[in-house]
Amino acid sequence: MNARALVAWNVRRIRVDRGIPQERLAYDAGIDRSYLGGIEQQKENPSIDLLDCIAGTLSIHLSELFAEPARGAAPPKPMSRGRKPAHPCRNRR
Repeated sequence: MNARALVAWNVRRIRVDRGIPQERLAYDAGIDRSYLGGIEQQKENPSIDLLDCIAGTLSIHLSELFAEPARGAAPPKPMSRGRKPAHPCRNRR
């Protein structure tokens, strides 16, 4: 796995394991949510300073973002969207 894939895997794994929504992590780290999504999808190439900021926000050492997953480990699953159901009174007319 290349470095970008490791970072993507580990940011998502740690975030999902802790139940942190992408929006919350991005806000706390001071970056745009879509940029964080790009990191998790290997579309962005973050600077080491930004990775250090994300690691600090997650309260982990920077090296944990480069940890190799166990052989045969399943990819981190996405969190549920958590969207609220439509309010029943709003649909009535």
